[in-house]
Amino acid sequence: SIYLSIYLSIYLSLRLTCSSPIRMLDSWLELVFRCSYLPEKSFRTVCDRVRDILIEESNVTPVTTPVTVCGDIHGQFYDLLELFRIGGDVGDQGVRYVFMGDFVDRGHYSVETITLLLLLKARYPGHVTLLRGNHETRTISRTYGFYTECLAKYGNTNVWRWCCEVFDLMPVAALIDEEVLCVHGGLSPELPSLDLIRLLERDVEVPESGALSDLLWSDPTDITPGWELSPRNAGWLFGRDVVESFNRLNGLSLICRAHQLVNEGFKFMFDAELVTVWSAPNYFYRCGNIASVIEFEDANNFAAKVFEAVAPEHRKVPEKVLSPYFL
Repeated sequence: SIYLSIYLSIYLSLRLTCSSPIRMLDSWLELVFRCSYLPEKSFRTVCDRVRDILIEESNVTPVTTPVTVCGDIHGQFYDLLELFRIGGDVGDQGVRYVFMGDFVDRGHYSVETITLLLLLKARYPGHVTLLRGNHETRTISRTYGFYTECLAKYGNTNVWRWCCEVFDLMPVAALIDEEVLCVHGGLSPELPSLDLIRLLERDVEVPESGALSDLLWSDPTDITPGWELSPRNAGWLFGRDVVESFNRLNGLSLICRAHQLVNEGFKFMFDAELVTVWSAPNYFYRCGNIASVIEFEDANNFAAKVFEAVAPEHRKVPEKVLSPYFL
């Protein structure tokens, strides 16, 4: 099945070389929706197209409602398909999505997952917002599976390197209707205002500490107020008072974030001024949690929609040893 996927990918890529970009992207989407991955040359084309789109986006990307907000995916491709089944298809007349990072690592299909999301971004740039998570970095994705998967499926690390270049350009936040902030991790003591987030230099590998790292690594806590160093050894723990002050100063009604496993799929805190959204059901194929997305009709009217992992009989488990791409 791996060989058939490779040969079909190459055939479609060659056949569509002279076709319109939209037709080419649609054909690649059709292929990837079947849990296949693209040839290197085609993948590079997608990355180049997405980089051109991302470089024009602000650190804090404005988004209008209606929109659906998603948490961590972590390479769980079949559960991503279930998310789209529950939340609705992307398209010119379809649903608008914000994905709050952590697309890769730990799941079986990080390559297929990031390929699908990048293709959707390339095809429908105004309907898909991709925020950077702490796993969209060289250090973390090299350690937790994405690097190894790219090497196994392609026989080299080119696709991993190209993805890292795309990761560097991903916005770090989205702002829904000027009232709802979406960010992967949380807040930073160095960034009390949205304007300061807008001024960050993001086209870099995320450092171990500092403002950019904080946005991707920090977590809320209802145990203590103020700021505390995080047990993750990156980012901070921040309390109710920090959230209330930040929201009041910036005219926000809610902070949406991901980054933490929530067994119920979502969790509101601080009198619903912050919500954690988790979109990887049965995380790591062992945690037993459900997942969710949050659908916003407008900034003040929203609801969580939960879903469970795809049943084992409806998902493929990859072979233990993957053939190199060039065989």
